Order: sequence, then structure tokens, then C-alpha cells
Amino acid sequence: MDGRRLATTKGVASVIQRYWLTVIVGIWGCCTASVAIGEGNPLPADLQAVLDKPLYKSGIWGLQVVDVDTGEVMYDLESERKLLTGSVRKLFSIGLALGKLGADHRFKTPVYPRGDVENGVLDGDLILVASGDLAMGGRTKPDGSLAITDFDHNEANSIGNAELTMTDPLAGFESLARQIASAGIKEVRGEVIIDDRLFVPFNFREEFDVRPIFVNDDLVDVIIQPGAMGKAASVDWRPKSGAFAVDSSLTMAPAGTELDVELSPEFPQCFGEDGCQGEVEGMLPKDFVPTLTNKYPLIRAFRIVEPQDYARTAFIEALEKAGVKVSAKAVGKNPADKLPPRDDYSDATKIAELTSPPYADYAKWILKVSYNIGADTSLVLFGLTQGVNSMPAALEAEKKTLAAEFDIPADDYHFIDGSGGGESVATPSSINKFLRDLRGKNFYQPFHDALPVLAVDGSLGFVTDFMKDESLAGAKGNVFAKTGTYLTGNEDGTLALRSQALAGYIYAKSGRRLAYALFVNDVPSISGTVISPSGRSIHDQPRGF
Repeated sequence: MDGRRLATTKGVASVIQRYWLTVIVGIWGCCTASVAIGEGNPLPADLQAVLDKPLYKSGIWGLQVVDVDTGEVMYDLESERKLLTGSVRKLFSIGLALGKLGADHRFKTPVYPRGDVENGVLDGDLILVASGDLAMGGRTKPDGSLAITDFDHNEANSIGNAELTMTDPLAGFESLARQIASAGIKEVRGEVIIDDRLFVPFNFREEFDVRPIFVNDDLVDVIIQPGAMGKAASVDWRPKSGAFAVDSSLTMAPAGTELDVELSPEFPQCFGEDGCQGEVEGMLPKDFVPTLTNKYPLIRAFRIVEPQDYARTAFIEALEKAGVKVSAKAVGKNPADKLPPRDDYSDATKIAELTSPPYADYAKWILKVSYNIGADTSLVLFGLTQGVNSMPAALEAEKKTLAAEFDIPADDYHFIDGSGGGESVATPSSINKFLRDLRGKNFYQPFHDALPVLAVDGSLGFVTDFMKDESLAGAKGNVFAKTGTYLTGNEDGTLALRSQALAGYIYAKSGRRLAYALFVNDVPSISGTVISPSGRSIHDQPRGF
């Protein structure tokens, strides 16, 4: 399976580098006059050649390039047609979250005692009230900013590897525990409860229900290192908690053997139960070189499908580490039935609080690596600012805001979540209108800075081949774009490219500042790429594309 995933990643990357960046870099170099594509007004030959590639012969193209200062349309092809967006959809969800939450918004996660405290003993419950903080201190660097790697662990199983941050995934829970100990609490004789009622949980792609409490992005990372030939490979994991353990039968195999690393089960259902664990199985070839990083460790991840249960255990363990005795059993189901009414908390009784980095840092994290759960959660958090607390209601609130503040009618798009899953569609013209109008908003700069940058960072950081041509090298750092790819499996094991998209800003060689949206939909097969026979859909390869 992993060999197939690797082929998929390399194949799609090759397509992007050889074909699509020809168009984007070409626009950077040639946009000096308006050209309405059509009879008598063709694209420049080198750009048209990309659209005419055999790979795309049955694909549906959409393109619009607009001068953001004048509104002049430079190129236009099917710009009013609704096309599958993939993760380009995140431009809207993160843009609106920045606008309504605020770039400087900081998540505050408080803890309240419920009961009497005497001689350091709390005769009652301790409640952590989830705030929707996606990181919970687990990515905070010494300078207070969020740690982001080039290859995010949220998609390690899809693309075959990841690069972990050097931060402590449990740092936020440990900070809260230390604050509680410093406040003089030595023992908790009641329950420890996670209040996760901030919003209605929503299902993430049939994997699990996302809640407003997070631990390590709701993942247990598996960290694989090679061992001696014929012996067990070295397998470790993080975070370490009684909530979940990892066992391994992964063994070293002869050179030339196909990589086979399986997580069983990838989505464990035992969280909140004693002895919950997952198994790492398969064979690791002696000569295998991890993809993406070209070095060990090799990363995989189990999904924490009950984050409220895992977080409760992690919090109790952090309390005990800080010297606070807890009577409640650490491993168990979160006793949400014991929670008080939601409005029954008082700042006067708050005993600890975790404050996050600014939301602008979260926007960078989400857009640079295309973090799907982060975008979905951001849409629901936007909804909270509009007085609603569920994904469907947040989508309706988004429609109202786009119509009222950006004059973008609901007929121009259809989104099913905040990240661009499934049949999410939009017109190129609506995307460009949003991008252009954002320049007048006070959150434009944080939004702009959160986008991947060509040959610099994020999902466009690895795209550097064009720099071999001196006439094109100046495009480095002058293309800011959200990438989107939506891939599904064909019955023969090849990939169908449902959507490939790029949208953002280009600072052209001519000096013009451009907004652009480029799409191709419904390419039936990408030659030379295969996926698992399971046929599991692949959405949004996190290297963006």
C-alpha cells in the first residue's frame, strides 16, 4: 500500500511541476494586456499548450486572471462555470474566520473547580472548558508562535510520511495542571471532566466526530526507525498516555521488498477503555528511504476518534505529574452528564487558563499545509461569531456574509464543509472577486501572509524546477496561492483527477498585481499513478497542488 501511495504522490507532483506551473509562471511573465480567451483572442502558445496536453484532453478548464487594482480581466475561460474546488475552498472559510474572529484572536481555555476547596482538597469536580483551540499548546514554540513543518502529520497515512514538530503535544494540558497546583490544589476528590459543548460535533469524512477539544491534532504519531535485518523495526509513538498504546510486529525485510506498513485499526474505537491500543504490522525493507524527507523517521498516525476521552486522561495524568492527586480513574469515558449548565461558570472561580497564539498563526498553519480539520473547525468558529453552533448553520451564515459583504451570490458556489471536501464547487469569478475585495479589509495582510508562496514555503515551497530558466527565476516569492487537489480511485487502481486548482495572487513581472483562479476538473485517469485496491478516496494531498 505504501509503495502505491508513494507513486501517487510522486506522480501528482510531477504533473504539477511540469504542466501547471508553466501556466502560473507564464502569467507572471506575460500579463501586460487584457486578453479575453475565445475566437480571435487565444492564450499565449506556451500556456495553451498546457491545456492541450493529452492528460487533460477530456478535462474541463476554468481560468480567470484579474488586475486587483483596476478590476480589468486579463484572461477569462469559463469563469462563470461552477467547478470542483478541492482545498481552494479554504480561501473563503479562513478569510471569513480571520475577519470575524480577528487575526489577533487568542483562544482561552479555562478550568473551573465545582465544589468546596479546603486545605488544598477539592471536594468536587474539576472542569476544563474547551475553547476550540486546535493546538492546545502542543505546537507552541519558545517564541510563542506555532510550529509548522513542511510535511504535516495530519496526512502522513495518505502521502506516506510526515515531519513532526519539535514541540510537546501535551504542553497545554501540563501548563494548566501546573497552574492548578500553583493555586494550592493538592487533591481532586471528584471527577475531571472535559466540557466540549462549544459547538455541535461534526463528522469529518466518515472518520470521526470533531469536537472543540484537541490533543496532538487528534492523532497518535507512530515513529518508525529501521532495525537489524530480520529483527523488529524500532517503533515509538507520541503522545505517551494511558489512553492509548502502540504495539508492533513490524519487521525488517530484505532489500527490494515492497514497503508494507499497516495500522490496525487506523481508527481505533476503544478510547476511554482500559488497554486501548493499536498494532503496527508489516515489513520495512532494509534499503527503504522514506519519501518526502528522504531520511528517517518514517511517520504514520492513528486517529483519536474520541478526543474528549483522550483529553480527559491526558489532563488527569498531567495533574498527577504536577503533584495533584486525583481520585477519578484516569482512563475512562468523559462524564459529560455531570456538567453544570453552560452559563453556570464564573470568572471569579476560574483556577487556570491556557491562552493560545493569535489566530493569524492558525490561519498560516491551515493554509500553508492545507489542514482540513482546521479549516472545517474554523468555519464552525466563524459560525459562533454569527450566533450559530453547527456546521450546517455555519454554512448558511457564510452565504449571508458573502452576499452582504462581498456581493457574491449563493448561486456561484456550493460548499459542503469548510475544507473543500467532496462536491464543493465555485466559479473562478467568485473566487477572484473574494480575493480582490479582501484587499480592502483590515485582515487582508494576515490572510495574504498565510498563503503558500512559490518556491518558498507551504504547499508551493517544493516547486522550484522553473528556476532553472533565468527568465523565469524571478517568479520565486511572487506567487501566493492556495492549492487544491481532489483525487478518487478508479476500479483499475489508477487515479481520477476530479479537480486540480490554484487560486491566489501574482505579482507580475510587468508590475501588475493580479488575482487568479485556475481549475481543471474531471480528468479520468492520471497515467502511472495507482492507489490501494481498497479504492479509498484521496482528497487534498497536503502538499497542496
